[in-house]
Amino acid sequence: MLGEALADGRLSHEEYSERMPLALSARTLGELAGLTTDLAAPEHQPLQVDGAHPVMAMFGAAERSGRWVVPGTVTCVAMFGEAVLDLREAILQDRHVVVSVYALCGRIRLIVPSGVEVVMNGTELLGRQRGGTSKRVPTSSEVPVIEIRGYVAASEVLARTPRRPRRNWLPGRRKSIS
Repeated sequence: MLGEALADGRLSHEEYSERMPLALSARTLGELAGLTTDLAAPEHQPLQVDGAHPVMAMFGAAERSGRWVVPGTVTCVAMFGEAVLDLREAILQDRHVVVSVYALCGRIRLIVPSGVEVVMNGTELLGRQRGGTSKRVPTSSEVPVIEIRGYVAASEVLARTPRRPRRNWLPGRRKSIS
């Protein structure tokens, strides 16, 4: 997009030479989006964020999965229902994502990819939070962190990574070649 803007005359050579190293050193989508906001209308941006719409499961089920851009803060509500956030194919906009959870007699499940730290910082009343990989937010900026904050009443918040394929410890049958 920066090259097209330079060719169209929307960027001068000086602006291009300032933005290009920043684009190459960007570590999050938020940093990239900041470099192109003045070049195209929001609907023509290369990556579109859904505006951080909450995932709400009230007396039913709600799920957000597939390829989507996760903003810096996501709200997830489960009231007498189940909400699922599948982050395996999602693109994290920031290295530190905060998931605000509010659960009343419900269940919130997060499916996170391997290599991501999950920190549970919610308040619970007759509920439980399981699956956290760390007690505190790591200070290292290299590891993506998903911090879960909020309130859980008579509910469950569960974070898990996908199951690894099981290794077969029993010797398998060999096919005979005829």
